[in-house]
Amino acid sequence: MTHSCPVVIVGGGPAGTAAAAQLGKLGITSKIIEEASKIGGVIYRGPLRNTHSLPHLDDNLKRAMAALQTRYHANRRHIKLLENTRVLGPEGTHSLLLNKDETLSNIEYQELILATGCHERSIPFEGWQLPGVMLMGGVQLQIKSGLVQPGRKMALVGTGPLLPLVACQLHKSGIDVVGVYEASQFSKLAKEAVALLNKPKLTLSGLSMMGYLKKHNIPFHYGWGIVSAQGENALKSITVAPYNEHWQADTHNAQTLEVDALGVGYGFVARSQLAMLMGLDHQYSTVSGSIPTLDQWQHSSVNNVYVAGDSSGLLGADAAICEGQIAAIRIAQSRGVLTGKEAAQHAGKVMRKLDRLKRFRFGFDRFSARQVGLMELAKPETVVCRCEKTTRAQVDIALAQGVKDITSLKMRTRLGMGDCQGKTCASYAIDRLHQSGCTDNIGAIKPRFPLDPIPFTFLEEQ
Repeated sequence: MTHSCPVVIVGGGPAGTAAAAQLGKLGITSKIIEEASKIGGVIYRGPLRNTHSLPHLDDNLKRAMAALQTRYHANRRHIKLLENTRVLGPEGTHSLLLNKDETLSNIEYQELILATGCHERSIPFEGWQLPGVMLMGGVQLQIKSGLVQPGRKMALVGTGPLLPLVACQLHKSGIDVVGVYEASQFSKLAKEAVALLNKPKLTLSGLSMMGYLKKHNIPFHYGWGIVSAQGENALKSITVAPYNEHWQADTHNAQTLEVDALGVGYGFVARSQLAMLMGLDHQYSTVSGSIPTLDQWQHSSVNNVYVAGDSSGLLGADAAICEGQIAAIRIAQSRGVLTGKEAAQHAGKVMRKLDRLKRFRFGFDRFSARQVGLMELAKPETVVCRCEKTTRAQVDIALAQGVKDITSLKMRTRLGMGDCQGKTCASYAIDRLHQSGCTDNIGAIKPRFPLDPIPFTFLEEQ
């Protein structure tokens, strides 16, 4: 391969799009592999159908979506987008196996940027599988991508800055938001005031959202959270209660709310399955899960493979854009397009901005740090692994029998052996191991090739 080979980018969210745009600006072509039908990622993705207005989205989000599109189209001639295309895993050296329109193909790369984003952290509780109980990202996808109301009467539970944002979006789309329940105490947020000043505009935006909720009489409760959800074939009501500093529910002061939909958001996990399958070195983060070990240029332990965005640690969309740009600048230097001095000059301002964003984000991470009380929400009969129907009781028995690592827990309970390859249950399993005192060498649920199931009939047709 030569330096004329396109840089391959997996993921067309903020990190991948920013990387492609930066490469294009430097005259380097790239190919973005995106599983959705358009770029933008989950956070900045606009509606999938034409609409005259977006009344449910705040102005900051609409401006960010527009800026991302502008960044992309300004360098469009250097970028090829492979939409509706999924990466099934590595195949051979410097090659990926793709599935597009039910057709398998390979794409070779000289340099690869993984910008695969994140997925939501599932927290099992009684009733969490009822129709109408949704993770926060699913709620956003409905109101942004499809302009569909997730419900008529909703509550939101969880932690972090997504809670007020989604509450405002739901209200603007005509949904009755009966309450928002933030697990952490307000006093804990106040302690992070200095960290939040690293992004004053974003902090003011958050205050503006809180003002919107107050103006429209939408209750926002600090130090409260979910206990259980009730219903037969659909969600009918939820029980919420005050949480102490360890997020243990005070059920004596619990309240029951009639709702037909519930948004749950207790954090995200880096989507690192492809990176793990490719053999990149990883480390465990209590905030982001398993994340690749990277240098300051987003370069991984595998030659010519870079990782940017939430798949390298959860820092938000602005930081993802910075990381995508940094990886692109380093690739330009490795190709001789930039000298070392020029690369340092190009990346210096971006790296300084990234440092400020990290300080801001780490403040929220401390505020929203998961507490042991969440592990107590699941009852013995509560399913904690949806694919294999593994219950909390089965996990309890395995831990009591002396299981101390994720592989042994998987073999004893089948937790993580289903089609989703642990995306739903791995975080819960690791948290339970930590809770039982196992912190060293517990391992991880390793992904299998292919990352998405392929029917045998599909293979016969190739």
